[in-house]
Amino acid sequence: MKQPSRPTVLITGSSSGFGLLSVHKFHQQGWNVIATLRSPEKAPELTELENVLVLPLNVTNRDQIESAVNQAVQHFGRIDALVNNAGYGTAGLLEEASEEEVRSQMETNFFGVVNMIQAVLPVMREQQSGTIINVTSMAGSIAPPLLSLYSASKFAVEGLSESLSYELKPLGISIKTVAPGAFKTGFGNAVNFLSGNAKPELSEYSSTLKSNIASAMASPPKPFGFGDPREVADLIYKCATEKPSGTLHYVGKDARLIARLRRLLPYRVIRRMMEKSLMPSQ
Repeated sequence: MKQPSRPTVLITGSSSGFGLLSVHKFHQQGWNVIATLRSPEKAPELTELENVLVLPLNVTNRDQIESAVNQAVQHFGRIDALVNNAGYGTAGLLEEASEEEVRSQMETNFFGVVNMIQAVLPVMREQQSGTIINVTSMAGSIAPPLLSLYSASKFAVEGLSESLSYELKPLGISIKTVAPGAFKTGFGNAVNFLSGNAKPELSEYSSTLKSNIASAMASPPKPFGFGDPREVADLIYKCATEKPSGTLHYVGKDARLIARLRRLLPYRVIRRMMEKSLMPSQ
């Protein structure tokens, strides 16, 4: 067992993007890190880091989750922070989504978060301390066209987190959300386009929408642009280390303008902006 004086964080989805950057951020700051990912062989460099325990974990597999949490406690003695980062995106017309595609999106992005929280809470309750950080998205507060399932999963996690913040506070446990916007993490290239229930009569309409959303993901319109993904890793670390406060929702630097626009502009203006930038011209 490692030194108990070092705080310990468990991070899901550690193979790339925000998850991988967060592993390095916490490690550099002297934390013990449990880096979990579906295929550990995809990140061999993590196994070479001192005080980093790399474990296989699919957030939809409760047996793997239980095993990972048990190994984490046996190895490091405690879990001070949980970063729920694992997830993926889908895009496309809802009508063309199969039941399997719908359920898979929610199983990973929403139920996966629930599974992890339920597994870690007994550890944190016994410690009477801990922080849970759920990585959501700006699509969890402003839903763009073609991202209905992805947005639904992130809206669900935002609501889950807000409700949990009340019931966990008396137990000494904090919960926070971090909502990034557009970052160079390869997310756009990994989006799964819905096709399990494809319909020929929707082909032209679907293709136009896919092209528009792909262009937006590849090059966000000004003044938004891409942000530095390290800023999100820094924000996740801040959430894990700051003193308990009333702040629950954190927004990535690049997404702050979007958040401000939503507060300041009438809803009809937001809709018009979405339609003009992403929908086919009428």
